[in-house]
Parts: sequence; C-alpha cells; structure tokens
Amino acid sequence: MAIGILGNALSGLTAFQRSLETTSNNISNANTEGYSRQRVELATRPEQFTGNGYMGNGVEVANISRSYDQFISNQVRSSTATFHDIDSFYTLSSQIDNITADETTGLAPAMKSFFDAIDSVANDPSSVAARQVMLTEAESLTQQFNTMSERFGDLRKRVNDNITSSVQELNGFAKTLAELNVKIVSDIGRSSGKQMPNELMDQRDLLLTKIAEKADVTYVSQADGSYNVFIGKGQPLVLGSAASTLSVVGDSNDVNQKLIMLNGQDISKQLSGGEISGNLRFRDQVLDPAQQQLGLLATGLATEFNNIHKAGYDINGATNVAFFDLNSPTPQVKATVSDSTLVVSSAFVAPTSAAGLGAAYRLDVTATVPAATFSLTNLSDNTTTAGLSAATLATTAATNGFSISFSGGSLTVGDSFQISPNFNAAAKIKVNAAITNPRQIAAASATGLPGDNSNALKLANLETQAKMFGGKASFTQVYGQMISDVGSQTHAASVGRTAQETLLKQATSAKESVSGVNLDEEAANLINFQNSYQAAAKAVSVANSLFDTLIGAFR
Repeated sequence: MAIGILGNALSGLTAFQRSLETTSNNISNANTEGYSRQRVELATRPEQFTGNGYMGNGVEVANISRSYDQFISNQVRSSTATFHDIDSFYTLSSQIDNITADETTGLAPAMKSFFDAIDSVANDPSSVAARQVMLTEAESLTQQFNTMSERFGDLRKRVNDNITSSVQELNGFAKTLAELNVKIVSDIGRSSGKQMPNELMDQRDLLLTKIAEKADVTYVSQADGSYNVFIGKGQPLVLGSAASTLSVVGDSNDVNQKLIMLNGQDISKQLSGGEISGNLRFRDQVLDPAQQQLGLLATGLATEFNNIHKAGYDINGATNVAFFDLNSPTPQVKATVSDSTLVVSSAFVAPTSAAGLGAAYRLDVTATVPAATFSLTNLSDNTTTAGLSAATLATTAATNGFSISFSGGSLTVGDSFQISPNFNAAAKIKVNAAITNPRQIAAASATGLPGDNSNALKLANLETQAKMFGGKASFTQVYGQMISDVGSQTHAASVGRTAQETLLKQATSAKESVSGVNLDEEAANLINFQNSYQAAAKAVSVANSLFDTLIGAFR
C-alpha cells in the first residue's frame, strides 16, 4: 500500500514540476515575439488490477502543447499581407500627391506665371524688359518640369530599393524557414511524433508572418511536419528543406524598370499582397501614369508653342525658330512577349500636333502569317487602329510621336507592347539654346513690325485653348487631370489603409487572446501547481512514514 502511495505521489511531483517549469517558461516569454503560451496536458497512468479491483497508478505528462489556432493565425497573415500592401502603396502615393498638388512644388503656378509673362509681351511687344521676363519664366517652367521629373525619378529609385531590400529579406526568411523544417522533422522523428517542438514551430509561424509583410503567403503542411510555402499566386518559396532564391533584374527595355525573377521567370505580375506588391502597384498604377502624363504635357506644350512661335517673327525679322527643345527623349517600352530573345527598339519622333497624342499606347500583334499585323490602341482615349502592317505601323506610330522596330527574335500572336513616347520628355525639355536674347521672341506675325503683337496673342491664347486629347483639354486641364488621378488613388488608399489596419488589429488581438501569455493567469497557475506539488510531497512524506512503521514492526 505504501509502495502505491509513494509511486502515485512521485508521479505527481514529476507532473507538477513540469507544470511549474512550463508556467515559468510562459512568464519568461510573455514579451517574446511569436511565442505561443504552452500548457502541460496530464493523463492518468494505466490502472493496475488487484484482488480488490483496479487501483489508480498516478499521473503522467501526456504532452506539452502550445495554444494555437490555425484559422486565426491564417487570418493574421492574410491581414498582414493586405495591410502592408496598401500601407506601402499609400505611403508612396501620398508623396507623389504632395509633389504634384503643392502650390510651391507643383507645375500649375509655373505655367500660370509663364503665360502671364506672355500676356505682358502681348500688351507691350516692343518692351525688351517684358520679353526678358517671359524668357526667365520660360526657363523657370522648364526647370519645374525637370525638377518634377527628377522627383519622380527619386521615387522610382526608392521603389527599386524597396523591392530589392524586400526580396533580399524574403530570401533570408526562406532559407531560415527551410532550416527550421529540417529541425522540426528531426525533432518530431526523435519523439516518434508524441511531442511537437513547440518553440521551433513558433519560430516558423513567426517567419510566415514576416514573409506576409513582404508578399501574400500560403503553406501546405506535410505528413512529416514540414511546410511547403508559396507566395503570390502559387509561386514556390520553400519546398521542405529546399529554399528558392528570388532575384531583381532590370527590364531589357528599361533597366530602371525592375522585375522579380524566380528560376529564370518573371513573376512580378504573379505577386500579390505585402510590401512588394504595394511598391509594384504604386509604380504601375500611379508613378508611371503620372510621369507619362507629365511627359505628354511637356511634349504637347512644346509642340503647340513651337508651331506658333516658328510662324512668327522676332524684332530682328528672324522666323522659323523653335522656342522649346525636347531633346529627343527616350520612350518607355514594356513588353510581354513569348520569345525572350526578341529585341524591341523605340525612338521619339517629334509630333506635328498635340491633338492626337496619348500618354501611352498598346501595340498588339494580331497575326504573323503571311506577315506581321498589328493593332495600336491609344490608352488615353482607348481608340484603336487595327490591321496595321509594318509599313502602316511606322506611319501611324510617327504620327503619335514614336517609332518601333523588332529584331533578334520572332513575333508571336498575343505579344503586347506598351509604349510611352513622352515618358522622359519632362526631364529633357529646355528653352531652345539658340534663343539667347529676349529680342528673339517671335511676337509679330510679319517682319519689320516691332510693335506687332498678333503672334504673341496667339501664344498667350494657348493657355486656355483645348489643344490636347483631340481638342478636348487645355494644358492646365491635362495637369489637373493628373493631379486628380493621383489624388483620388491616394485618398482611396488612405481609406483602405485605415480599414485594413483595423482588421489587422482585430486579428492580432484574437490571436493574442488564444496564444498570448496572460501574466495574471500564469500567476494563478503558479500558486495552483505549487500547492499541488506540496500536496504530492506531503503524500511522499506519508508514504515514507508508513514504510518506516512497517519496517519497524519486524524488528
């Protein structure tokens, strides 16, 4: 009887000691990121049959489990990916919104001052001082175009740096997660599946959340306890003990346009969620369209202004002099092709009018037999010219301000090219270097008439004339549309960010309620387990006393 009491009591001592150790571990890790509260699961030992029936045989530690809810954890990761996506998008969009809409850094005040200076020349065409002011304001306007384009370039560099940094972190997370898979599988095998390596599993779950900050992540649990991890639309990041390596490369048509590669394939469009997606969406949906629109405005203004200025005469009787110089900006080309060896070449072609110009065009290959056939869509108004041969494409493209040619590979039906002829026009625009004197401003419509202001009036009227988008918008309206587009997307991102932040907090709070350490609860557990341990120790003492009494009876 004493032996039974002693065995039961000793099993209780061991069980409650493990409970105290686990509670102490919970308290120590209360502020450890990713730690899940652990608890000891106790089970009765198998009963023993005696002549009087089955007798209890004490207690044993069945398992030390972690408090974990897979559904809630998946919600946290999903909310994390969505929040970091929209947070990155909003942070960058708000900066470009500040650049374009600000009264001091924006382009609208510079255009207003420039046209006001032209009005002054029109009011007094013989005034050299008024002409000098116009020339100065023109320099300021082109400088503002250049500065804004430079700011856009800075944001593009920041996006590229963000993407590169995030990809490097993803690679690090993937490598560590693959190593954890190996350790977890080994530990599960060592315990024959009876005990899970809780802290290693916590570390792996934390890594999944870190990955979610960079890109949307999913995983598939394997029979051996390892995870196969995928990002975006099913792109494999970790398969068991093997980790993939992502890389960032410049597009063959534009080194500043970064692509994310996996096993030689561009997966940029396959990624969703997280900071990487937020940066890519900002680049493709806000930054590129804004820079295209700014370049279109620079090209349209220079083209229409030069057409009128070249038709006029300066004080010295000279004519046919362009006022602005666009300096042959390099178009931006984004290609989606089947043949990776295909080389696309594009160049800027000075347009004769701004009316039909678009910010960007999409060229689609619609047939290749017996010869290549194309359709060209102006993305500014969605007008399409179909059935273009190579020869008619060259003529149509030139009318829209660019040329395009292909070499080194084969065109395939379905190949598509987005061309932005004026992408870098704002960075290149200058006042014609040949105009070094205010007397060279062509304010007159005929030679020998220094007081003639008729051509200056035509230049001044450009401020309000609808010269863009097929005669539907003025230069100011084109810029206003750009501000409106950026502002509306920034506002929508702000609203979405607030909503997603709330959802993330709710999911995190739900996870903490399940997995987090409650110090008050753990303190109560300490007292409970301490009392249980002391009771078991008392039972050991009683068993010892009974045993001594029994031994003494035979002396």
